[in-house]
Amino acid sequence: MKPLILISPDFHTKGVEFADASVSLSMNYPRAIEACGGLPLAMAHTVSKAQAAEYVRRSDGVLLTGGDDINPSLYAGRTTKALKMTVTLTADGGRRDLFELLLVDEVFRQRKPLLAVCRGHQLLNVALGGTLFVDLPVQRPSRVAHRQMNQSRDKVHSVRLTRGSLLSKIARNQTMGVNSTHHQAVNKVAPALRVTARSADGVVEGMEQKSVSDGLPFLLSVQFHPERLMDRHPEHRAIFEAFIQACIAERL
Repeated sequence: MKPLILISPDFHTKGVEFADASVSLSMNYPRAIEACGGLPLAMAHTVSKAQAAEYVRRSDGVLLTGGDDINPSLYAGRTTKALKMTVTLTADGGRRDLFELLLVDEVFRQRKPLLAVCRGHQLLNVALGGTLFVDLPVQRPSRVAHRQMNQSRDKVHSVRLTRGSLLSKIARNQTMGVNSTHHQAVNKVAPALRVTARSADGVVEGMEQKSVSDGLPFLLSVQFHPERLMDRHPEHRAIFEAFIQACIAERL
């Protein structure tokens, strides 16, 4: 049987059917899971701890996806009005933050493989006690353009990978070319995580767990979007392949 991969979706206040409140998910995520041998399952929009626990229990792995900003009140404390103006919360007013925090908690409690992409990379860091730059261009100006929305399927800059890290083993290299579509980024790294990929200006592009022995069977978070590059770039496909193989291994 194919491993069942739980995917965290986004939320729209008005969907296609009767303009109902709806979950939303880029098809690039389930296509990536399917292409690498998994069976994707989009999670309902919920903040119930019991439901989150049941979803994780029935799944073989969890994928945290991209989307709008995480509420600064969860990690930044007092924030200036100017910085708050740069934030775009999820359409549900930030409720997505809450159910994904519950989801991460359950993933660690039940020890399931986890892959986190873009917003998911940032959410994971916040869930484990880290912080974010509310607005990267303002708080950490750089020559590297990190928000290139019109080139989401192209490599726009490179990142350096830590030798011996999970990501470097997956990529079979010490560097990767990546896309870049974010205006927030990891600031203080959560105590349980270590940085294993950085862009030329030092922005955190990848993280893994410090201790594998007492951590998850697989944990990788990336700031870029491998699901948008995997069709043309094998090293990005390899990220999903490694994740799916870890999920299969947990079922044996």
